[in-house]
Amino acid sequence: MSERLVDAHHHLWDLDRRPQPWLDEPGHEPIRRTFGRADLRAAATRPIAGRRLTRTVVVQCVTSVPETRELLALADGDSLIGAVVGWVDLTSPAIADVLDELRSGPGGRYLRAVRHLVQGESDPGWLQRPAVERGLRAVGERGLAYDVLIRDHQLPQAIRLAERLPQLPLVLDHAGKPSVRDGELAQWAARLRRLAAHPQVRCKVSGLITEADHDKWTVDDLRPVWDTLLTTFGAERLMFGSDWPVCVLAGGWNRWAAAVEELLDGCTAAATEAVLAGTATDFYDLKDDTSCS
Repeated sequence: MSERLVDAHHHLWDLDRRPQPWLDEPGHEPIRRTFGRADLRAAATRPIAGRRLTRTVVVQCVTSVPETRELLALADGDSLIGAVVGWVDLTSPAIADVLDELRSGPGGRYLRAVRHLVQGESDPGWLQRPAVERGLRAVGERGLAYDVLIRDHQLPQAIRLAERLPQLPLVLDHAGKPSVRDGELAQWAARLRRLAAHPQVRCKVSGLITEADHDKWTVDDLRPVWDTLLTTFGAERLMFGSDWPVCVLAGGWNRWAAAVEELLDGCTAAATEAVLAGTATDFYDLKDDTSCS
């Protein structure tokens, strides 16, 4: 067993260089500033099960190819960042050329997946649009994966995607954003089981505390979601992610890390290894993992 800790989901943004319009929404005031790599290192100081952060996956925030280029360049110059989840227009007829250009540019070898903000799309069949499916096939043909960002009511789209594109590796971001705050989890759990029936799907244990009461959540509030994830996917298909700095809204990296350690209590060493490092390492091809200070 290694002593690695992989954060499979975090963000970086420089508001002087690239505005983030979504931060203008009410409630985002605590994170309405620039967050860089030094801020992440300063925030992520708590070990989980004796492991300190060794590798991360940085994920796009806005629908911008230039942002993806910037993230790839950051990865190229920082050993902490092992992979980039970028954005491309999945509906573009030129998507293959755009992906090839990104992969051949600075830091292009770190592009391991793409993501679209489907949670903001009102079309209940957005992922099934012919142009989107064509784009996702181009993603898969290049050996890339797809991060699925949806809310719990959109899980049927993800299920249909897994059915229609069985060769495309998928990872469900933030466990599909279950309703932790109100505890209404039955429909989410039923849909999750249908999605997990497809072996190419993985799931991120991330973003849960921002779906809970930001000020009053406890580990007991998270446990029903964790138990469902563990029994549905198995530890070997789960990966830890911080969703930093968004998690600052509900306590921050270290508080979430402490919660994850408590949730993992009682798990085997092999299960802990999978959640904290192994699943993300395999999915995002982080096998060249090196520790860093």
